[in-house]
Amino acid sequence: MVKISHISIRRRLSATALLVTFFLCILAGRLFYLQVIRSGSLQARAFDQWTRDLPFTADRGDITDCNGVVLASSQTMYTLYCRPADVEEAEEIADYISDVLDIDRTLLYTRLTKKGVSETRLSRKITREEKLMIEEKDFSGIYFSADSARYYNYGDYLTQLLGFTDIDNSGQSGLELYYDAYLTGTNGYSFTETDLIGRQLEDGQTYYLPPVKGMNMRLTIDYTVQAVAEKAVGDAAARYDAKSVSCVMLNADTGAVLAMAQAPSYDLNDIPRDDVNTLMENSALVSVTDMYEPGSTFKILTSAIGIESGVIKNSYYCSGSCTVDGQRIRCWRSIGHGSQDFRHGVYNSCNCVFVDVALSAGVDNMYDYFEKFGLGAKTGIDFYGESAGMLIPRASVKNVDLARIGFGQAVAVTPVQLASAVASCINGGYLYRPYIVEEITDVNGNLAYRSGAYVRNTTVSASTCETLKDYLYGVVEEGSGKNAAVPGYKIGGKTGTAQKYENGAIASGKYISSFVGFTEINGSDVVCLFLVDEPQGYAYYGSIVAAPYVGQIFSSLFSYYGIAPQGAEQAPAVIMPDVTDMSLSEAAAALKKLGLDYEYSGEGKVAYQLPVAGTEIDADTLVYFALE
Repeated sequence: MVKISHISIRRRLSATALLVTFFLCILAGRLFYLQVIRSGSLQARAFDQWTRDLPFTADRGDITDCNGVVLASSQTMYTLYCRPADVEEAEEIADYISDVLDIDRTLLYTRLTKKGVSETRLSRKITREEKLMIEEKDFSGIYFSADSARYYNYGDYLTQLLGFTDIDNSGQSGLELYYDAYLTGTNGYSFTETDLIGRQLEDGQTYYLPPVKGMNMRLTIDYTVQAVAEKAVGDAAARYDAKSVSCVMLNADTGAVLAMAQAPSYDLNDIPRDDVNTLMENSALVSVTDMYEPGSTFKILTSAIGIESGVIKNSYYCSGSCTVDGQRIRCWRSIGHGSQDFRHGVYNSCNCVFVDVALSAGVDNMYDYFEKFGLGAKTGIDFYGESAGMLIPRASVKNVDLARIGFGQAVAVTPVQLASAVASCINGGYLYRPYIVEEITDVNGNLAYRSGAYVRNTTVSASTCETLKDYLYGVVEEGSGKNAAVPGYKIGGKTGTAQKYENGAIASGKYISSFVGFTEINGSDVVCLFLVDEPQGYAYYGSIVAAPYVGQIFSSLFSYYGIAPQGAEQAPAVIMPDVTDMSLSEAAAALKKLGLDYEYSGEGKVAYQLPVAGTEIDADTLVYFALE
């Protein structure tokens, strides 16, 4: 018989105790892990299993103008749910609710009678009136939860800039998309104790977690200024049956966007979601996303470069065209402007003058300044989809290309890009980054984001700006921009008329008519660029089509801000003569006799005139007539 020593027994007991201790430690560790480390998640899972939750969609933050006028807000809507296990009259419910909400009855009935689910959603975005109509019936198994829908207080107003949201309140375009993370709130929930199949317990409790509204956003845009711009683009679109009309206004001394309007447009509370092509076409903010050939408004930049570079000559001669690299470049005035100094070259918008300035400055010098003006680069505006514009690569530019660039051809810009560059030519030479949002605050008023003036670059000297401003004031006072004048106020600007291209060739009869103007309001210079894309009819010059609307906008702003005129006398009124069927020389003589300046196009006899014969007009009105 084998004897077991007391030492062996002790070892076995120690091993057993150690093994038991080891397993107890593992068990304790597991319990610690489950009860302490994972307690929160397990409790949440348990809570989820014995409660039914209903979401409460958080309101998006409000969007206001610079003065606090609410432009976009949220309104309470409702979501309709059912508990199929509690539904007793599915046929009657389906008939009634499908009629009230105008939704498919078959689909509704299918959801009401669906097996194996504790609850199902029947419809969203229900109004309070519809909710009350359904609640009056006191149907079993039917209940509502609060929802939130975006509401635009002024409908078709700032449409492309504000953008819109989807049914889940997520930003889809415009500022709603760009600042979505700030505007989106945190959803709330109600949790109700239920049994295994999701029925509410008679003595069960309901827990409520309130939603948190998104942050509020204040724009740089003034409601009234925007309204004035909206009316102008709408009027121009209707009068000229244009493809589109757009307007961008900037504070030249900060880069703040004061207005961005365009037509055609649509009501943000009635978005054409069923017509995707129309929706996409009219949702783009063309002042930021679209490039165009600026035409003569670009001469402002060429003038600034010429003055700053010291290449301006004492005298220029225009015969109606000039030749560069063997190619004939026409001036818009086919009979030419004759001898003129640079000031009057600006007044007359003479192409030949600006060809000379560009060639005298040279490719490298011109392109160095283009970089300072931000051409060919995005402005950095706080908006998705910005285009950078387009320049011929410096190394590829020929003299004839540079000549055309000098008067605004062979170069593409966005409206906001050109407006920013022009602003630098009148504010002392500072190229500001344009911006739309001033600040964003949470529901308690705490600041979460603030923008402001940011200088991207310096362009030309303050003295060059003062000289150029003097020339541009003269354009409105006695040059091609007369139709933008407002008696008693100092306005400067430049007209532009650019031919459009299709498939690499000039599109017959298609133009972009524009005017960029500026004036001082409350100590700051304001720049307004107005574009009419493809005006229909005989009139297409920027001086006739676009300039008057900039004058109207500025006139409204002078009134809005209470700025009194400075002692200018109203120009005497004259009756517009009938010059139809006259030759060019006869029409010119009849207009000059009354002291009226004019622009014209075509050859032959006068077939169209603006204003029409017999209209009472100011003696400083710029008249247009077309010859055929």
